[in-house]
Amino acid sequence: MALRLLHFADLHLGIETHGTFRPELGYSTRVQDFLAAFDQVIEAALAEQVDVVLFAGDAFKNADPSPTLQRLFASRIQRLLAADIPTVLLVGNHDRPRSLARSTPMDIYEALQLPGVSVVSRPACLTVKTRSGPLQVVALPWFPMTAFLVDEQLRQAPATELERTFRELVSRTVREHLASLDPSHPAVFLGHLTLEGGEFGAERSVLLGNDPVFALDELGLLDAPIDYVALGHLHKHQVLHDRPLVIYAGSVERIDFSEEREEKGFVLVTIEPGEHPRQVNWSFRPVRTRAMRTLRFDLTTETPMDELQHALERRTAELQDAIVRLFLRVPPERASALRPNDVRRWLLELGAAHVAGILVETERLSRPRVDVSQETRHDPVSLLERWVSLRALPDEFARAVVARGRQLIERAETGEPPSANS
Repeated sequence: MALRLLHFADLHLGIETHGTFRPELGYSTRVQDFLAAFDQVIEAALAEQVDVVLFAGDAFKNADPSPTLQRLFASRIQRLLAADIPTVLLVGNHDRPRSLARSTPMDIYEALQLPGVSVVSRPACLTVKTRSGPLQVVALPWFPMTAFLVDEQLRQAPATELERTFRELVSRTVREHLASLDPSHPAVFLGHLTLEGGEFGAERSVLLGNDPVFALDELGLLDAPIDYVALGHLHKHQVLHDRPLVIYAGSVERIDFSEEREEKGFVLVTIEPGEHPRQVNWSFRPVRTRAMRTLRFDLTTETPMDELQHALERRTAELQDAIVRLFLRVPPERASALRPNDVRRWLLELGAAHVAGILVETERLSRPRVDVSQETRHDPVSLLERWVSLRALPDEFARAVVARGRQLIERAETGEPPSANS
């Protein structure tokens, strides 16, 4: 009997950038967007009657989610349990506290010993009992280098030596687990890491944080009896290899405008019976997500507000229920004629769900004007995004700055002290 699995990753529940706080809910409209995407994943698992769900890490935006967010996450996992669908939850870098002595947000499932839920916070090989037979899972959660490098001499060694030792330890650990697999049963590798060939998005900052990039052969995945490699960590859905099939599911919602054009969703996989190498069929299933739109206008007439209003009305279809940001270029002598508050009102009246920013540039060498609403005045991530957008930085570098800034802001918000490498 064929075994069917659903693979998704990078939920990042709790991100509230580009949303409006709802006091009656206790969270932002943006959290609602992420929950709606999550619900579509759960509904698909139930409708398709999959045998197992594999989550490849980063359930929350940080390692200290609110009780409300934990309840919202747990209620959806409970729907899988009620349908007798076993679920494997991998710990990602956003789920991992800086101190390894602290629990992750998902450790409660392990403590309660809920049947059907497996939480993997350390490298492991487990066998999941499904309706279609056993599934072997070699799992590699995200681990900081300090998790392995406990020797004081290593801590004082050069960075290159630290990384080499870390890579060797990770590789040896994975290979040992792969060696224990039974080729007569289907097997998958579930990991939250960066693999060679993967394309980065908003999560680019991992390269600034000593996050090694591993190769498939380095981990022993090319020679092992593995039928499918289910990955998380990189937010763009992508296929890296055919045999074995290596896939990043990607995030289920857009994190920021760097992912504006990316399709979001999850992966359905069917592993056919028989001996290894088995036939594996798969499909990417997109989910309905809130669109992000970047609109750019060069305003050249003597009445830039009238010109902009007409231009926006012609593009009403793009604005519907979308998160929108505007880049406006206008001659210096007419910049004072722009009224950002009126522009914001027009965008909302034309159907936009949220206005992320209105950026006005008069000329290349002048200082751009940034509209900062009362709402965004206290949103440091949005302000950082706007600052970066005005610097004309290369796309990849701009994404890295925003992602790293978001990481540091999250630490500051949780009261977490910076590390020596921050």
